[in-house]
Amino acid sequence: MATAWAPESWRNFEARQLPDYPDPRALAAAETQLSTYPPLVFAGEARALTAELAQVASGQGFLLQGGDCAESFAEFHPNNIRDTFRVILQMAVVLTYASKLPIVKVGRMAGQFAKPRSAPTEEIDGVSLPSYRGDNVNDIAFTEESRRPDPERMIRGYNQSAATLNLLRAFSQGGYANLVQVHRWTLDFMGRSPWAERYQQLADRIGDALDFMAACGLDPETVPQLQGTHFYTSHEGLLLPYEQAMTRQDSLTGDWYDTSAHMIWIGDRTRFEGSAHVEYLRGIGNPIGIKCGPSLEPDVLLRLLDTLDPRRTPGRITLITRYGHDKIEKGLPALVRAVKREGRPVVWSCDPMHGNVIKAANGYKTRPFERILAEVRGFFAVHRAEGTHGGGIHVEMTGQNVTECTGGAVAITDEGLAARYHTHCDPRLNAGQSLELAFLLADMVNQEMRERERHAA
Repeated sequence: MATAWAPESWRNFEARQLPDYPDPRALAAAETQLSTYPPLVFAGEARALTAELAQVASGQGFLLQGGDCAESFAEFHPNNIRDTFRVILQMAVVLTYASKLPIVKVGRMAGQFAKPRSAPTEEIDGVSLPSYRGDNVNDIAFTEESRRPDPERMIRGYNQSAATLNLLRAFSQGGYANLVQVHRWTLDFMGRSPWAERYQQLADRIGDALDFMAACGLDPETVPQLQGTHFYTSHEGLLLPYEQAMTRQDSLTGDWYDTSAHMIWIGDRTRFEGSAHVEYLRGIGNPIGIKCGPSLEPDVLLRLLDTLDPRRTPGRITLITRYGHDKIEKGLPALVRAVKREGRPVVWSCDPMHGNVIKAANGYKTRPFERILAEVRGFFAVHRAEGTHGGGIHVEMTGQNVTECTGGAVAITDEGLAARYHTHCDPRLNAGQSLELAFLLADMVNQEMRERERHAA
């Protein structure tokens, strides 16, 4: 039987990947200050996302989750937020039009500041300093002062998240996401891409359909669904002092919610049994993501589901697979079969990014687009074979014209990585590569839908 839960009960469990703050009193002061701040999101919004994800779990929708590897204070600019949002809108339009399924849009935005690290320290030229753990912990500059964990950075992270959310709410509900604007979402620098041309053709067809609907008396003024879109936020619930400080009790239900984001996920390094992160996540009402990699055994996953979702609530759990292009078809089936056998109502989503990082010949960390695409194909192949719904994609991407992942239609070479390599952590798909992935993904979703219809006939 599970022990009583409280927002601070995680402190009685093993906590990995947390920074070692040199001044406990400063940490306590920052936590107290955050606990008095307004929530960034609301319990009702988190419940609405759970309901939408429940539709995905039943095969009646698709989850599109994307955004920065790690948000940074240095790149905080309204244009960067807008451009990433508009690429997600483009991807969603492509997927909606092709699959005829509603697309649940969740950004890795407004809170994705903390990053797990493979080692607690980093050494350069014989100098060892604490690893960079994200801008709400320390700074990426390799100096003793910059790498010292500073709890005041959590306050700055909160303020940036609040400003980002304010802009995202305005974009999603203030007219920018109106389908009438579908032609205007393409970024100027994408004009060279053949996928941008294909998107314009699709936008033309949507425009014709909207004109027909308007002639019939159905336009954004009379159909609110055309005026805007639901857009949710998510991040890895890694920095537990911050997450605890943002935990609030819902006045309507009495349940606890992490009000720092609509959806929180737990990473490959922190989902072990006896984990403080698992203990924290089991008590909040938000929808939860679990990263599932090659080290996760089926029995361990089922016990984890018993802990995090004892009531088997549809939409509560999203399983985000991250195997690598050469491992997914061998490793994933065992998890899918175990979850299917137990009748767990989960969303299956594919993270094709984290298992496909390589180092280019010139020393840049990159992700070949071909490997990303191969893992997505393998993900859908497994679900078609097992008769389950491959229901989502989880990508690290940006609306900026970066050169961080090689390949794609506008081929980025190893030599071209240096041109615009801006990431604070891992390489991201740029806008053109993201749109290309959406079109190729739409073909795979269609293939899955046809296969399901064939089996149902």
